Amino acid sequence: MKAITYRTYGSPDVLEYGDVPEPKLGPDAVLVKVRAASVNPVDWKIQAGYLDGVMDAVFPVIPGWDVAGVVERVGVGVTEYAPGDEVIGYVREDLVGRGTFAEYVAAPVRTLARKPAALGFEQAAGLPLAGLTAYQALTRALEVKPGETVLVHAAAGGVGSLAVQIAVALGARVIGTAGEHNHAYLRGLGAEPVSYGEGLAGRVRALAPEGVDAVLDLIGGEALQLSPGLLAEGGRLASVADGAVLALGGRYVFVRPDSADLTALAELADRGQLNVEVAAAFPLERAADAQRLNAGGHTRGKVVVTVA
Repeated sequence: MKAITYRTYGSPDVLEYGDVPEPKLGPDAVLVKVRAASVNPVDWKIQAGYLDGVMDAVFPVIPGWDVAGVVERVGVGVTEYAPGDEVIGYVREDLVGRGTFAEYVAAPVRTLARKPAALGFEQAAGLPLAGLTAYQALTRALEVKPGETVLVHAAAGGVGSLAVQIAVALGARVIGTAGEHNHAYLRGLGAEPVSYGEGLAGRVRALAPEGVDAVLDLIGGEALQLSPGLLAEGGRLASVADGAVLALGGRYVFVRPDSADLTALAELADRGQLNVEVAAAFPLERAADAQRLNAGGHTRGKVVVTVA
């Protein structure tokens, strides 16, 4: 099968497109014919070696954790899926090796859910990691309740745009930080936008004079540091971007595969409460270009790669 691989840590320049063996299929996995996969910052960070201290890499590595595709065949112990089923998955295992930037991926059942009918394959591929990150942060780390006010930093990005929609679906009022060029987009998602930069705290306080109930930080740095001062009494803080949140009394969130959570996201999409913005799509052989665009950090929504 065709796949993207890298044989050593490095920049997008180390990516190669070519033939690799089709993955073996374990008893609790399904072989998914990949239709699309999405790029996440963790992909190129792993590729650069930043996570070498916590995750073993089996070279050559096929990058990618997100997938949308069609079940080709199932392992001997699988009863949940059958050939022809359309699925999405956050296919993260305990080591890095066989990812989703390929024509086929062997995906453990625990990483999958049925693809929402309301989304095309490109959109659906952008949902798993980003959607699960937002969903788990909002529902578990922050325990957002109806009627609360939530501040989302970097609200127009891949995770942020999904977090806004999920928080709205949970019944929350949402304030989202973003560049002015994305304010109309955020209003369309149901958020009240505020601009980055000097004076940010004052702009948030103008909208929520008594403080916000929860802050979801997706950018770290200065935005995170000023966040505790924006919380109402008893307010909660979580970050997926900066471990410094722990010293500020907040929660650090690292997403994990969860079929039930992924199914909940798919149901939100099918009810029309969750949409995935696709910033750009690249054919598999141009995965390096997709990584470079994602690493630039200024895209609205998701960058995906497609497989013919």
